[in-house]
Amino acid sequence: QIERIAELDLAGNDEAAIAALLNRCFETDFGGRSHFIQRHHLRFVARDPGIVGHMALGYRSVRLGDTLIPVLGLADVATDPSRRGEGIAARLLAEVIAYGETSPADFLLLFGTAKVYAAAGCREAANPMRYVDMIGARTRSVRGEPAETLMVLPLRPGAVWDETLSLDLLGHLF
Repeated sequence: QIERIAELDLAGNDEAAIAALLNRCFETDFGGRSHFIQRHHLRFVARDPGIVGHMALGYRSVRLGDTLIPVLGLADVATDPSRRGEGIAARLLAEVIAYGETSPADFLLLFGTAKVYAAAGCREAANPMRYVDMIGARTRSVRGEPAETLMVLPLRPGAVWDETLSLDLLGHLF
């Protein structure tokens, strides 16, 4: 069962379950939080019966060249290690994309290399990029460098991503 949870509606028991899932899935220390850097706007969770999969979305504008564009940023993607290979991430991603197609966002952005992203239509982009470097929920510096592992999915018919343009995330990575 896939469920959508607005961040402001995230109950304590679900938040604890997501934090525990992220702890099982990542070597990086999330500090007991249900998010790595910043809280999200919306969570997608797979339950069976507890939370066995998670994807988070942030909604914001970014600057591509001289144009501000609304995007959804995918973050904190996790599938319980004991449940990998069952298609949980693919089902969650399909729900995220379907939601994104009804949203005001023009693109879905993510940083990752998992095959599930390419299988869903996401494409690598190597834009020159600027963002706020944050680790462990602490601001470190503003960075400017080529994007590594950036993937993009247009959410609107006719939306075209130009990877020759500079991308300013106007904040942290997703």
